[in-house]
Amino acid sequence: MGVNGVQKSKKIDRTDGSVNGVKLMNNPNDHDPWTAWAYTPRTITLLMLGACLLVWASGALDPESTASNDRATSVKRGVWAMISVFLTYCLLQAPSTVLIRPHPAIWRLVHGMAVVYLVALTFLLFQNRDDARRFMKFLHPDLGVELPERSYGSDCRVYVPDNPKSRFVNVYETLFDEFVLAHILGWWGKAIMIRNHLLLWVLSIGFELMELTFRHMLPNFNECWWDSIILDILVCNWFGIWAGMRTVRYFDAKTYEWVGISRQPSIICKVKRTLSQFTPAQWDKDQWHPFLGPWRFIQVLILCVAFMTVELNTFFLKFCLWIPPRNPLITYRLILWWLVAIPTIREYNHYLQDRTPGKKVGVFCWLSLAICIVELLICMKFGHGLFPDPMPRWLADFWISAGAFLLVFLSVWTWDNHRTLTRKKM
Repeated sequence: MGVNGVQKSKKIDRTDGSVNGVKLMNNPNDHDPWTAWAYTPRTITLLMLGACLLVWASGALDPESTASNDRATSVKRGVWAMISVFLTYCLLQAPSTVLIRPHPAIWRLVHGMAVVYLVALTFLLFQNRDDARRFMKFLHPDLGVELPERSYGSDCRVYVPDNPKSRFVNVYETLFDEFVLAHILGWWGKAIMIRNHLLLWVLSIGFELMELTFRHMLPNFNECWWDSIILDILVCNWFGIWAGMRTVRYFDAKTYEWVGISRQPSIICKVKRTLSQFTPAQWDKDQWHPFLGPWRFIQVLILCVAFMTVELNTFFLKFCLWIPPRNPLITYRLILWWLVAIPTIREYNHYLQDRTPGKKVGVFCWLSLAICIVELLICMKFGHGLFPDPMPRWLADFWISAGAFLLVFLSVWTWDNHRTLTRKKM
């Protein structure tokens, strides 16, 4: 504190952007001397190292040492080598994205993984259902076996007096289900990506409506009212959204003045700066403004529909391909989608705010939409004949009425905007 309680301001050198003689690293092109090596291209060196690795792994100079009588093993090794070469190329040569933390190469690698996943889905789409299920066994030995689906709504009693284990056994089993933690972590991640309370609650309630809509097809969606409304929406989803928005407010209020690791005054500060490399370099305030106009409303609605479609694909894929909920493939897919969704949301929000004519969506937006479409096509193709029960009449009438109301609402809104614009021109 200065004289008369006035706090002394930091001495900032406007010529070189330093604070108290310490140079800031807010420019992404300025690299600290300690980490500059990580941003220096080494493409030829890595190419030679990769070639040597291929020579060793493939046995190109000594075919007998790597010969295998098992054709399936050779094919697996070849496919994994092919994927590794492609991901290495993406790591080194793919275009950088809007994200630079912890390193641009990480997001180039995520881009490559998304392309591999899209190509694998396309291959799967051209198989029949039985062959696709047998193919999944190559990815994990426990797959390829039909599994019973668990129904959460078979007994909706909160109090079960005749149960010897516990009188609240239904609530206990629901609370300690593996999906509870997934709900909380999932909504925490969505809140960090979307950063808008209104859209988050639209997605939260919207997915519960999706479960209600498709519960005649998937036993997994047959939930009790207290499970769907209280545990899902009011407990798990609310807590995840609350924690996520608290994280958003923390990063939004943070001052982003980056100082290089080598310029940190102590070991503890150097460790903190190293860990902060895994946080955003800057925090963008997403401005969705869904009620800015009819077209913006439709654009934001497309985002919500895409989010819910990706979540629905999870349940339909595991049902059609016989993948149990605890199988690691489910976890791998969700992690990949989370990594892909982070730059996708940034690109899509930038697309909505960009006024440039002839603009186009970013690379991750295109990839996300393509993956979502192919996943949906797989669910439609492999799900043919698996869902004999028709949609209840009242449910079909509800969605027809909702669609008609939305169409009328957008038409009236568009006409009102057109009439207002015409009056201003006059």
